[in-house]
Amino acid sequence: MRMEAYTPPVPMELQVTSQPAGRWELYRLLGEPLRLRLLALCAEDELSVGELTELVNEAQPNVSKHVSALRRAGLLTMRKQGNRVLVRVADVSADAVVRDAVAAGRSLTTEDGSLARVPEVLRARDEAGRAFFDREAPQLEPDTLPPELPVYLAAIAPLLPHRELAIDVGTGDGRLLDVLAPLFTQVIAVDRAEAQLARARKRVLARGYTNVELALGDVTDASLKRRVRKLEGADVLFASRMLHHVAKPKKALSAMIELVRPGGAVVVIDYAAHEDEALRDQQADVWLGFEPNELREMALDVGLEKVEVRPLPMLLHRGARTPDAHVPWQVLIARRAR
Repeated sequence: MRMEAYTPPVPMELQVTSQPAGRWELYRLLGEPLRLRLLALCAEDELSVGELTELVNEAQPNVSKHVSALRRAGLLTMRKQGNRVLVRVADVSADAVVRDAVAAGRSLTTEDGSLARVPEVLRARDEAGRAFFDREAPQLEPDTLPPELPVYLAAIAPLLPHRELAIDVGTGDGRLLDVLAPLFTQVIAVDRAEAQLARARKRVLARGYTNVELALGDVTDASLKRRVRKLEGADVLFASRMLHHVAKPKKALSAMIELVRPGGAVVVIDYAAHEDEALRDQQADVWLGFEPNELREMALDVGLEKVEVRPLPMLLHRGARTPDAHVPWQVLIARRAR
């Protein structure tokens, strides 16, 4: 872009005179050494009025007055950030007079040492942050997720290729919704227990999730299948720690496939085989987990493809204060055939 020579605004009392008078007004504006120093400092970096006051060792009202004069002439630009006003040099490189003024200001600020102190002033901006994070902060409990987790997930959501619809089968109190709702455009959370769904509903309302639909029923319900069919199937179906509660896991897995679009994924998180009989009474578990090969064969038998079963590190859930924190977990990931 071609830059035109700089012409400052002409004051009211000069508007009836010739154009050269406007240039004289610029010379008069730049005849003040403090303004030259301010120009040079603002050419070095964007600085607040308070920082400029500190650098030039002048009263803030005086600095503000000169900054305003330079801004009205188009030599400085200003922007507000909260209560702070940040100032920088405008793009006036095409005007030889202004270039010379900045050069003169650099000589003055080099001589008085203020130019060399700009990095020091900028570093001071970080001091409050350093002091804040150096303080001993209250620690979250080991089993407590950071409250800002949904924000992080929403930020990475655009990286996922298929995220129109997720289904959470056996949602319980809706814990998985804190992961799914920020990632997917729409989520259907299903549970066959009204009490559990009430807890999930409370979570949804507290979080303000507007993209979550709660459904009372079973994965085999025809009404659920009709609803999902209208949405052309789920991109991903999650079944977290629910398969060991059902009487016929293979039948439940087969029903899940019908809710997934061709090429969509089924993710099953469940226990690996264990021997803790107490969980039958404590958690109403029907099955004491599954052997990896058992889970894999089950998935292949119902027609899933690209089946992968792998253990989940114990450290991921060992700190949880739940009755099942001590048993090994695993995940099955598979695809519905296209």
